[in-house]
Order: sequence, then C-alpha cells, then structure tokens
Amino acid sequence: MASSNLKLLCTLLSRIRVENVTIKRNFYQPPKYRPPHWYMPKERVLTDDMVTQDNKDFIDEVRQDKLNLQAAMESPLSKIESQETLQWDPTTRRVGLIARKIGNYPLWTKTGKKVQTTLLQVVDNHVIKYIPPEEYTPAKDFKLKKVGKYKLGCMLVGSETIDPTTVTKDYCGIFTSVGMLPKRHLCRFHVSPSAQLPTGTPLFATHFRVGDYLDIRAKTIDRGFQGVMKRWGFKGMPASHGVTKTHRRPGNIGAGGEKARVWPGTKMPGHMGNR
Repeated sequence: MASSNLKLLCTLLSRIRVENVTIKRNFYQPPKYRPPHWYMPKERVLTDDMVTQDNKDFIDEVRQDKLNLQAAMESPLSKIESQETLQWDPTTRRVGLIARKIGNYPLWTKTGKKVQTTLLQVVDNHVIKYIPPEEYTPAKDFKLKKVGKYKLGCMLVGSETIDPTTVTKDYCGIFTSVGMLPKRHLCRFHVSPSAQLPTGTPLFATHFRVGDYLDIRAKTIDRGFQGVMKRWGFKGMPASHGVTKTHRRPGNIGAGGEKARVWPGTKMPGHMGNR
C-alpha cells in the first residue's frame, strides 16, 4: 500500500512544470547623470586673455548696462491685455522656484507651540524657456505620465545672474534669445500646458500663497566615503567577547548554496551625500 502511494506521488510530481518564475526585490538604484539635450557646458578654463585695463573697464560697463536693463524689464504678463482666468484643479501642475537655504528660524503658534522653520531665499528667478509637450522629449528612463487629459511640458527656470565672462559661449547662448545674462543655476520643471508662462517672466516668493503645501527637493550634504554604520545605520559588531578588528565592519554580504553571490543593492560602504 505504501509503495503504491509512493509511486502515485512520484508520477504526480514528475508532471509538475514551472512555467514562469518572477522574483521581486527592492534595492537601491543610484541616480544616473543624464544631462538634457538643452544643457551646455557651463564652466570654462580661466586663462590670461591679455586684456588691457581699459578693455576690462569697458566690459564691466557693458555688463552693468545689461544688468540694469534686465532689472528694469517689465514682466511679460503685464503686456497681456485680456486673458481668461483659469481655475486650478488637482491635475494642474505649476512651475516651481529655485531657492537658497539661508538658515533656520523658530516660530510660535497662537497657542504657544514652538515650530522650527527653514528660511529659503528666492533670488533672481526668471523663466528662460518653455518647451510644449509636442516638442519635449524626456529621458528614456522617465515615463511621461498624463495628468488628466493633457501631457506635461517642460519649463526652464534660472536663478542668480552671474558674469558672462566666467562661462562658455554655448551656455550664454541659452539666455541670448531671452535677452538676459547667464544664470548660475538652471532647472527644469514639468508643468501643465495651461500653467505655462512667457519667457522672461520674473518669479518671486509670492508665486505661492500662505498655507500652500510645497514639495522641496535639494542635495544632501557631501559626507565623502563613509562606512556602513554612518551611511546605512548599521549596529556594528560587539565591542568585546572575542571580536577583533571588525567592530564597525558590515559582516557577511553574500549567501551560500545556489545563490552564492552578492545581490545587487547590498548596503556597503561608499560615497555618502551630494545627491
């Protein structure tokens, strides 16, 4: 009886086939640096151009004149005579701003509760260019999602005017069509076609209203090469009881048997911050 049951079980197991095996694992993927098509190299090698002092003074005068014209430039929105007021809805995505963190400051509510806040300074923000959804081609790994029934366009925003003699000619060409001096920082935002702004529009902190919720994104502090205890928060090995020279080491990083390898995304020492 037992032998017949064993034979029946063997025949059933021999008929089992594995068609498809899906292995899901979440591991850390470092961001890839893929500059967009409109990006130009900004830094240049500073050399002695053998320019006389009179020519340097003339260049400074021309730069100051352009800076004054840029400061006196009116917003293109003021030239629009009549425009229908568009109502905001949850599918609308507006342009953002480029700000600089200048410190922290405590505030108190009416009930006396203390709240720590971060001070962000919006310096010299202007709309440089708008790319409609029909002409905008994002990176290959970025799936352009639809917001409602509209696709998203791309809007370039620059901040902090700098000396044009310190950057390359190609980088200055991005701002030539707008009639502005080059910016220190250049960022792109995905916006809805209904929220587009004309080029040259200045952006201030009043772009947002009191009580709005904002999504802030910035680079972390560059910590350099760090171990697993500081980078990933590992507990570490015991301080005594036979542990020698491995107090701050990660320990085992692989597995045994058929999967004897280091899995992608394993937390190990490496560069920390500046991301």
